[in-house]
Amino acid sequence: MFKTTRVEAFTEVSIKEWTDWKWQVRNRITTVERLREVFPQISNKEASSIQEVLGRFRMAITPYYASLIDINNQYCPVRLQAIPCKKELYHAPGDMRDPLEEDRDMIAPGLTHRYPDRVLMLVTDICNMYCRHCTRRRLVGEQDVAYTKEMVKTQIEAIQERPQIRDIIISGGDPLTLGDEALESILKQLRAIKHIEIVRLGTRSPAVNPFRITRTLVKMLRKYHPLYINTHFNHYKELTPEAVEACERLSDAGIPVGNQSVLLRGVNDCPCVMKKLVHELLKARVRPYYIYQCDLSQGISHFRTAVGRGIEIIEALRGHTSGLAVPTYVVDCPAGGGKVPLLPDYVLSRSDDKVILRNYEGKITAYREPTPAESVCGHDPACREEQYTAKHGPARLLAESNLAIEPSFRKLEQH
Repeated sequence: MFKTTRVEAFTEVSIKEWTDWKWQVRNRITTVERLREVFPQISNKEASSIQEVLGRFRMAITPYYASLIDINNQYCPVRLQAIPCKKELYHAPGDMRDPLEEDRDMIAPGLTHRYPDRVLMLVTDICNMYCRHCTRRRLVGEQDVAYTKEMVKTQIEAIQERPQIRDIIISGGDPLTLGDEALESILKQLRAIKHIEIVRLGTRSPAVNPFRITRTLVKMLRKYHPLYINTHFNHYKELTPEAVEACERLSDAGIPVGNQSVLLRGVNDCPCVMKKLVHELLKARVRPYYIYQCDLSQGISHFRTAVGRGIEIIEALRGHTSGLAVPTYVVDCPAGGGKVPLLPDYVLSRSDDKVILRNYEGKITAYREPTPAESVCGHDPACREEQYTAKHGPARLLAESNLAIEPSFRKLEQH
């Protein structure tokens, strides 16, 4: 039996077809005509607006995800993420084509090296669904193709040449739109590099095409531990029985699953909605990892909220529910500045011997600082390997007579 109720347009589809992830991809809704066949309730006026948007940004919705849409509710959180609206044609001041400047930090086609020990490896421009809030919409869906073996080879060679890289984030598009064989080829090449310790996959498949998480896929992924998966649920309505089953299948294989939500106006910018989402995620054995502030990509300004809204949501979670359920709220800074975590102000004041703290209830307490003692820093073997001691960051100002530290704008050594 089907677990998720399907819209009428798909009621004649067999179980075998419906649960075939490739069938879901082949039968994505990509045109206004097909969208109106599935949802006859869409008016001529809305259809005209959608067609106008499709001249600029593509649409693709899996039949499964379409079945989660309440088409008669203009505020349906699934509808807002899936069906284009005319607001996407408005470019707000500050909108950018590549707000995170991933292209600037590329060391090979599709390979971005921004942080010292990890790289972002894009392997395809294809997604199961083209989310209306996509930060990488300049690339995703433009050609609907996976990267060639030659492009992947160039990426692998660039990684091999940089021994400081220990962590790979494989993304796209959605890397799980690749077949098992193609994906395994990439994983096998990465695992052959001695200095690669961690491999992560970023995928929205559990939310929009959960049938992709097959037993065959999971059996293959298990061979490449330590391997982590970060998925992308934005609303608790997306955590259907099929989605939960997909996440649990990954967990049962020993693959830790984290979730990266994007804070979206009208979708999840509410403490109550976000609390229910993180609770449902934990029940599915998915760890809430990040809440992203919506990026400055072109055509998505109607989704953006004030940063204060994100801080308010974190304050409504911290202390009011399990710490396991509290993700880190981050702004991925424009111009390639990287992720900056944002928290409510819990430290009210500091002196040499006390820190004044505010808890989640508003209670104010004093924490007495310990008597200054010599730190282990500089004595432990790990410190000697890193040559850290007090030479980096604010610790330098405590250890030296300098009054200021000037930031260095040098490119990373790998550039």
